[in-house]
Amino acid sequence: MTLNTLGGKLRDNEEYEKAIKVYERCLAGQMKVLGEDHKDTLSWLNNLGLVYKNLKNYEKALECYERDLKRSEKTLGKAHPDTLGTVMNIANGKAEELYQTVLEGFEAQCGKDHQSTKGCAMNFVVCLTLAGEMQKLRKIIDEYLHILAEEFF
Repeated sequence: MTLNTLGGKLRDNEEYEKAIKVYERCLAGQMKVLGEDHKDTLSWLNNLGLVYKNLKNYEKALECYERDLKRSEKTLGKAHPDTLGTVMNIANGKAEELYQTVLEGFEAQCGKDHQSTKGCAMNFVVCLTLAGEMQKLRKIIDEYLHILAEEFF
């Protein structure tokens, strides 16, 4: 549990490479001691996915989440809150990646003041809020606040 706390602190401080090492070490130990299907092992897999997501390595994050989901469904059931949380992480990760791509595309093609860009930015804000991605949310709000305020307030 101490290493889990350390990994979380490293992730919060955006020291992602160090967090990955901590989480991978812990995951290996959990798998060896508790097995691949144990609830605590699955939690480590989910934490590792979060770090990869923060690094915008959505492929690796999705790989962790899908491993977690497969085992969670088997061990805990499809309706268990932990399983549903993993499904939500998969959805948020995919949505975040897509919104980022679309926002960059609209901005490059239409400019920040275009209706499509503003609508995408607002949807992205909602997505990040629901995902609890406060640092990324602050960045988007800082970048688009004046534009969104004119449009929506």
